[in-house]
Amino acid sequence: MTATPRHPDLRSQLESLTTEAFRPELAEIDRMSTLDIARVMNGEDTAVPAAVAERLPEIAAAVDAVAARMARGGRLVYAGAGTAGRLGVLDASECPPTFNTAPGQVVGLIAGGPDAMVTSVEGAEDSAELARADLDALTLTADDTVVGVSASGRTPYAVGAVEHARALGALTIGLACNRGSALAAAAEHGIEVVTGPELITGSTRLKAGTAQKLVLNMLSTMTMIRLGKTYGNLMVDVRASNEKLRARSRRIVALATGAADDEIERALTATDGEVKHAILTLLADVDGPTAARLLEDSGGHLRAALAAAKG
Repeated sequence: MTATPRHPDLRSQLESLTTEAFRPELAEIDRMSTLDIARVMNGEDTAVPAAVAERLPEIAAAVDAVAARMARGGRLVYAGAGTAGRLGVLDASECPPTFNTAPGQVVGLIAGGPDAMVTSVEGAEDSAELARADLDALTLTADDTVVGVSASGRTPYAVGAVEHARALGALTIGLACNRGSALAAAAEHGIEVVTGPELITGSTRLKAGTAQKLVLNMLSTMTMIRLGKTYGNLMVDVRASNEKLRARSRRIVALATGAADDEIERALTATDGEVKHAILTLLADVDGPTAARLLEDSGGHLRAALAAAKG
C-alpha cells in the first residue's frame, strides 16, 4: 500500500519558490573546510545588495507614500512571521532611540506575539485571522501603513495582514523574496527582492533575511529623513537615554554648529537636552522657547526652522 504524501499542495508550492530551490553544487558543503564554507557564504551574501538595488524605484515610491501619511500622524506597522517578523520588530524597536519616535509610531507585529521572538509558536504563521486580530487591536486608520514581510511571499499571516489593512483603507506594502508573490499582489506597493536559492536549502534567515533587513532599514530610515528627523546625515532627533547617547548628542551639536564645548553645554541645558533645539539656538541665535516654537511651526524640520528664523 502506497502512503499518501502529507500536505501535497504546500510541498508543491514550496518546490516552485526560488527561495526553496535545492542547489546540487552545494550538496557536499558539509565536507568542505570551515574557511571554504566561509568563502562560499560570504560570496553568496555579496549578491544581496545588487538584488535590493534592482528594486530601488519601488522602495523610493513606498517611502514617499509612507512619509506622506506619517506626516499626518500615521503609524508604520510591520507584520510578519518567524525571521521576517523578528526583523520587523527589531527595526521598529530601534526607531525610538535613533529618531525619537513616539511610542507606537513604528510597530512590529510577529505572528504568535512577543513569545515568538525567541520560541516557535505552532501554527501562528498560518493564521490570517490572527493577523486581522493583531491589526484590529491597533485600530488602523487611513493614515497608517502596514508592511507585510515574508520571504516566500505566501505566508498567510503576512498576506492576511496586508489584505485586511487594505480593506480598512490603510496604505499597504508587501516585501517578499520571490517573483509573482501573493503578498506583493495583495499590496499597493509590492517589493520583490529576489535573492535566489539559499546556501542551506530553504533557510531564508540567510540571504532573504539579509535583504529584508536592508529594505526595512531603508523604509524606516528614509521615511525619517523625509519627516525631518535628520539634519543632513546627523541624527538630530536622537533620544539621549544613556551615557553613550548623551555623548553622541554633544558630538552631533558640535558637528552641526562648530560651537565650543561650553556653548554646546549651555544650549543643551537651555533646551532640556533636545539636540535639534540646541542646534537651532546656536545657529539662529535664539533662545530655547523660540527654538521650540520655530520647530513646531515647521513640523519638526530643522532646515525649515532655520530658514524661518533667518527670514
